[in-house]
Amino acid sequence: MPPAATGVAAGLIHVRAARGTGRTPLSAFDAALHAAGVADHNLITLSSVVPPGVRVEVVDDAPPLGSVHGDRLYAVLSVAHAELRGQSAWAGLGWVNDPDVGGLFVEHHSGAEESVRELIDLTLDDMCRRRGRDFGAVQQAVVGVHCDDLPACALVVATYAVQPWERA
Repeated sequence: MPPAATGVAAGLIHVRAARGTGRTPLSAFDAALHAAGVADHNLITLSSVVPPGVRVEVVDDAPPLGSVHGDRLYAVLSVAHAELRGQSAWAGLGWVNDPDVGGLFVEHHSGAEESVRELIDLTLDDMCRRRGRDFGAVQQAVVGVHCDDLPACALVVATYAVQPWERA
């Protein structure tokens, strides 16, 4: 898929999951960003609303974003760190989406996969009830890491749009 075919303007949000390790928690986060194909961007975290007319798709092999170093990336993020030997961490995004009316994202993290999945289901159920709407079935992308020797990071990111800075 060419880079121009992704992003909210093209009617598509990609969800990417990745893991990373490094000598520090921040380095592990950077490694996870690289593995997800979203490194070298200025991340702008969004609240969790999907605009109408947009589809949400999980991608294993993330297509290029069609951007340059330092561009802004609008995204919803879930990040979890395992810093101590033997520790596990799980990150997850959940969403409901009716492309005609829009949808909702939620982000959770925990030390257990089952906990993340339950938190996603409960939160989306509450949010849909509060709005009096059925946005469709709950979808999830969840990833975990285990710290063996180095700090580790689990990351799930929903990429909305890339925007360049004004350049002289």
